[in-house]
Amino acid sequence: MGQPVVELRGIVKRFPGVLANDRVDLEIHPGEVHALLGENGAGKTTLMRVLAGLFRPDEGTIALDGRPVAFRSPRQAIDAGIGMVHQHFRLVESLTVAENVLLGWHAPRFWLSKRAGAHQVEELARTYHLPVPAGARIWQLSVGEQQRVEILKAVYRRARVLILDEPTAVLTPQEAADLFGIVRSMAQAGAAVVFITHKLDEVMAVADRITVLRRGRVVGTAMPSRTDARSLARLMVGRDVERDTTPLATQPGEPVLRLEAVSARNDRGLPALREVSLVVRAGQVFGIAGVAGNGQRELEEVVTGLRKPSGGHVLVGDRDLTGASARAVIDAGVGHIPEDRLGSGLIPNMTCAENAILRAYRHPPVGRGPFIDWAEAERLTSEMFTAFDVRAVSPDSRVRLLSGGNLQRLLLAREMAERPRLVVAVHPTRGLDIAATEAVRGALRAHQEAGVGILLISEDLEELLALSDPIGVLYEGRLAGVLPLDRCSVETLGLLMAGAGAEREIS
Repeated sequence: MGQPVVELRGIVKRFPGVLANDRVDLEIHPGEVHALLGENGAGKTTLMRVLAGLFRPDEGTIALDGRPVAFRSPRQAIDAGIGMVHQHFRLVESLTVAENVLLGWHAPRFWLSKRAGAHQVEELARTYHLPVPAGARIWQLSVGEQQRVEILKAVYRRARVLILDEPTAVLTPQEAADLFGIVRSMAQAGAAVVFITHKLDEVMAVADRITVLRRGRVVGTAMPSRTDARSLARLMVGRDVERDTTPLATQPGEPVLRLEAVSARNDRGLPALREVSLVVRAGQVFGIAGVAGNGQRELEEVVTGLRKPSGGHVLVGDRDLTGASARAVIDAGVGHIPEDRLGSGLIPNMTCAENAILRAYRHPPVGRGPFIDWAEAERLTSEMFTAFDVRAVSPDSRVRLLSGGNLQRLLLAREMAERPRLVVAVHPTRGLDIAATEAVRGALRAHQEAGVGILLISEDLEELLALSDPIGVLYEGRLAGVLPLDRCSVETLGLLMAGAGAEREIS
């Protein structure tokens, strides 16, 4: 295989109460795509941030071209040819593509010609098949185009090692396929590419070599041609994981949610939701697909009473709740699993018990007039822990200390404890590992089977296809189509998400 461009030996990285990397050895070779695979908290991103100069290792060594290096800052790592594209892009939205690419680099040293800079970036984009308009401002670009800008930044800085952290999290399937092509071409040109992901299908599609981390340690290295997704999943979690990829065959009941030509404005006062009509029935998971920023947030907030619509009607059961408060929506039997677990769903500095009763405190047995029965609150929280497998030290544990999977389980437990008729679930498994993902999906299926209607908003098409029937696609605030599951495919949904087609809506 030849000499590695990077060698990590015995890397140890600790944080208070956490051993993130435990004597990790890793070799990165030029001309290959090396996938780092593992559960949440396995130490993948931490390890690459050590390489990129964002963290300093507590123990261990880094060698570049066989020579020891000790990066004291990201700038030193960049100068050495290490580039990292973070999951959350670091671009200046008001600047152009060319300005973002040139920003902060050594050259030109004294005088920047915008025209010459744009020309350089255009040439680079053509060379590496990264189509993006050099003169466009970042806010004018799609998410996929913004990611290309981040890659261009690394290429412009002559990165020999390119690290991509969860690069497909916000891309359509077509954009993801384009990215895989770019990654392969860069590797063929001699770059070393590290691809951090928890998606097994991506690993099998793009990687030359796979390293699996579990609890901060390397537990295996494999070639895609000599392994399969099931074996990789077993390495990731330490046991077999059964993945149910077929929605429940339930008979939908009466409508629990009806939207009639609903429109809404975003936080800037611009139209974001445009005359959306749909029906969610009891015992049905109605999926909503779409690239971020196409009206999903406004749809979620209109249904849950967090945003007033500018037109149309919202009905829960037979009650017209158009413009009603969040409290009125909750009282009508609507549960809410928001995208931001710790910002909108749970309060990090409060205990598990305090978070668990954020709905139940208003009525017996937890609420007793102006007082709270804390013994009853702790009993209820312990029941939630058992029912949803929430792994916390005790009901008195602070929520901020829980892992992502346990946060989501606690959130689900609280919302389901009130026996809702409708649940609005937004990206319920985003960022979760395989085991936590299956636990959350299992909970949603169980409540669907019990007759709960679920509006599932997600950018993960595999998740939508595993849980939903039908699936609607939002594009520029409108429903581009609503399709029954037997007419859905990743390709069809991806085209609708990109605005490439329209399908007739079904009732």
